[in-house]
Order: sequence, then C-alpha cells, then structure tokens
Amino acid sequence: MIRNKPKNLFIKIMKKLLTLLLALGFTFAFVACGGGESSEATEETATEVVEEVVEESAEAAEEAVEEVVEEADSTATEEVATEEEATEE
Repeated sequence: MIRNKPKNLFIKIMKKLLTLLLALGFTFAFVACGGGESSEATEETATEVVEEVVEESAEAAEEAVEEVVEEADSTATEEVATEEEATEE
C-alpha cells in the first residue's frame, strides 16, 4: 500500500500543474482575443490581470511543491519505520 502513494502523489501533482497551466492559457487567450478597441486603460487592466494570475499560479505551485515534500517526507519516515520493525522481528 505504501508503494502506491508516490504514484498517487505524482498524479495529484500533475493534475494541479495541468490546472494551473490551463488557467494561464485561458487568461492569455482572453487577453489576446479581447475587444477590437485598444486603449491604454484596457491594456493596463489586462496587464494587471495577467500579473495577478501569474502570482496566484506561482503561489499555488509553491504550495503544491510544499505538499509534495511533506508527503514524501512522511512516506519516507513510514517506510523507515516499517523497515526497522521488520529488522527487529
């Protein structure tokens, strides 16, 4: 059962990263395919939106990495404890 955790963890991380990439892609697509009129205010607003999405995506990616590290540490600790118990018997 411990062996499946890294695989499930990898799938979980890939889903989060794919979601972030899709969100960024949609954001850039909406900005690029905006209205026909281009004004300075619209460009500034679009830039602010893109910057905000990029910051949020970076924060979400950092959180995902932290979760992975924590789960990997706990999994490694469990495996070491299991190995120690097996050698004691």
